[in-house]
Amino acid sequence: MDERSLTVADVRSVGPNAIAIDIETPPEFDAQPGQFVKLTLAVDGEDESRFYTISSPDVTDEFEITVGIDPDGEVAPHLADLEAGDTVRIAGPFGSDFYEGEARAVLLAGGPGIGPAVGIAERALADGNDAAVVYQDDDPIHEDRLAALEADGAFVAVLDGDDGLTDAVADAIADGGQVFIYGFADFLDDATAALEAAGVDADDAKVENFG
Repeated sequence: MDERSLTVADVRSVGPNAIAIDIETPPEFDAQPGQFVKLTLAVDGEDESRFYTISSPDVTDEFEITVGIDPDGEVAPHLADLEAGDTVRIAGPFGSDFYEGEARAVLLAGGPGIGPAVGIAERALADGNDAAVVYQDDDPIHEDRLAALEADGAFVAVLDGDDGLTDAVADAIADGGQVFIYGFADFLDDATAALEAAGVDADDAKVENFG
């Protein structure tokens, strides 16, 4: 999709220093959970662009992105000030490492990577498939959605930032499935090591590096 100005439907807190932004879906916007969009916002008269992964299970009527708020950041604080009815410029979707109806989705998420992870897990369960989520963060977000996933039968493990991933990843992957990894580079390294320790070829994982 070429860049379009889209209307913000809602902005809400989803945990410490994090918001979710619902954006009205334009015609012919065919995105899957795990793909990402390019958001452009005018900040002090200059265009600033960032990439955000879709965190809703579908894009019917609206789609959601999850944004971590760094008070010293150039863009995120301005996104936190958005209100329903404001507009943002969106291009996309982009990315090839997304949910494609796999029978079991194993989501390994660090920090803001939980956004796409919960979206994919929710979509998998809605499709009648299975899901497992391993999430590492000192200040967890989307806790209500994680609790709902666990109540609906998904495997969910929430770890502190200092907790090792090995045991939780081994438990999550015990029943097989397509692995997805979302997070920053250090988390990706740790998740890859945990997969290898569990006897899983990390090269088969679908990975998005947040930087």
